Amino acid sequence: MTLQMLLNQAVALHREGRLAEAEALYRQVLAQSPPNFQLQYRLALLQHQQQRPLEALESLRAALAVDPKSVEALVLQGMLIAAVGTPQDALASFDRALALKPDFPDALYHRALALIALGRLDDAVTDFDRMLAATPDAAGAWGNRGVVLQRLGRLAAAIESYDRALALLPNHAQTWLNRGTALQAQGRFPEALESFDRTLKLAPRHAKAWTGRGGALMGLQRLEEALESFDQALAIMPGDALVLQQRAVTEKAIETLKDIPDDENALSAWQARAAFQQIAQRFDDALAALDKALALAPDNSESLTRKGAVLCEMQRTAEGMAVYRHYAQVMLGQEPVTLETDPAHKRRHDSEQRDYLFSIGVNDLGFRLEPGARVPIAVNPTNAERIARRWRESDPQIVVIDNLLTEDALEGLRRFCWGSTIWRRPYKNGYLGAMPETGFACPLLAQIADELRDVFPTIIGTHGLRRTWGFKYDNSLSGIPMHADQAAVNVNFWIAPEDANTDPESGGLVVWDKKAPLDWDFARYNTDEVAIRAFLAEKGAKPIVVPHRANRAVVFDSDLFHETDTIRFKDGYQNRRINVTMLYGRRAFYGG
Repeated sequence: MTLQMLLNQAVALHREGRLAEAEALYRQVLAQSPPNFQLQYRLALLQHQQQRPLEALESLRAALAVDPKSVEALVLQGMLIAAVGTPQDALASFDRALALKPDFPDALYHRALALIALGRLDDAVTDFDRMLAATPDAAGAWGNRGVVLQRLGRLAAAIESYDRALALLPNHAQTWLNRGTALQAQGRFPEALESFDRTLKLAPRHAKAWTGRGGALMGLQRLEEALESFDQALAIMPGDALVLQQRAVTEKAIETLKDIPDDENALSAWQARAAFQQIAQRFDDALAALDKALALAPDNSESLTRKGAVLCEMQRTAEGMAVYRHYAQVMLGQEPVTLETDPAHKRRHDSEQRDYLFSIGVNDLGFRLEPGARVPIAVNPTNAERIARRWRESDPQIVVIDNLLTEDALEGLRRFCWGSTIWRRPYKNGYLGAMPETGFACPLLAQIADELRDVFPTIIGTHGLRRTWGFKYDNSLSGIPMHADQAAVNVNFWIAPEDANTDPESGGLVVWDKKAPLDWDFARYNTDEVAIRAFLAEKGAKPIVVPHRANRAVVFDSDLFHETDTIRFKDGYQNRRINVTMLYGRRAFYGG
């Protein structure tokens, strides 16, 4: 039998899926023939099909040594390099292919996948768009484009992309599932439910579809049916923490949403209803319930603080801050700033603050709120595009922004933090907290929160302000221990004067490059430092150290574990380290 006959037989076996027999013949031909591109390329394809990427790469290198301009071989090489975990190196192969054949669909498609792995989501969308301009019938590209757009928070565009994919491939269960999650994120619960049902018709044991269906039914307040869907998910994934959380919330909501009697229990019932509606992101319904509660008890603590939180999360930030400020004035206006039971570091701070207030002509030692007025521009728009690009390209997602605030905003915020007697919550490590409900709320903070969203839409997206606070530190004690936060995006910035920090290489934040597992509950990822450090050691996590600078922000995925770096600041009240934290959006799911 001639070599050509052997090769033809090998190709036929390969096409029939008889891979082991085909490989044996390919190797027999290779042993008896000079270097041959097609033979080495076919062998690489076969090894790729058998999930032997390292051997396939060796075969491809031999093929490209014969024909270095084969676009198909370069694309396959990029795919294999990406498969062994180096997507950055894979880009070089795709770029070589595209230099030889611009807009080659396979190169664009797999380059987009590599860009997704690198977190360069906008660039991935660009490649998908270039590919789809030439091959508009590529269902997989439409589907993956939708996933990227959804991750970018561009939900309407993601849904359109899913619809294009499903028009071409109507029985693709994962695309129906993705479409359902995007619709649910928009609050379009009936359409989301339809998408989850289509997923389950195609894949009846798809646990995530049952979970999504339960969430959509919660949004529709069909709570008994939601329980049934969560139970179906748990039958497939017994003990799944996230599903158990959602099921528990649903059970509580069934009790909460019963008819509210017009008696002494009405206040707590309206408050419980508001809490559920806030969790379900039905903010208008939450506000309506809170207004019912406040009509019964206008200065009720729980109702006022929840109303402030709901307004901030629905992007009515100035209104929310005004509610918090009113609450602080009502609740703290008659309380002494310093108590005998306060720890030494708080008493020391309060004494320094009294001296500062005397120095600026303030003799009233009671509760005091600086105006914290708005300024013409609060967030510096300079380099917004560069910061957005760095966010897209970073993995993990973390960016450092210097000169975050304009000079007017920075000075106004310093005056607010120095002059307001809002630092009421002492922590054992030596720092003090100011929360919105203790007066860390003013028009300037609302302006900063809204302008951060406007100036950095790629980072903040459509997320509402979930929570904000300030921390002020003792110059000789430690800071916040290791934790992650219950949000999507964390904006942390520092406002102490530049020369307050005696060590320019520290005093800032340490962010670790590993995220809190999604099945950890709040108590574990926020307070269990032993478990956190054990997890980071197991995963080989590495620290990213960001030194303190005045008016510097560190913006990162809130799931990343982080802690305060060593503090070495000068003595003196105005030299105290102050950081402001703004949390936007929500974690994948939270229980309350």
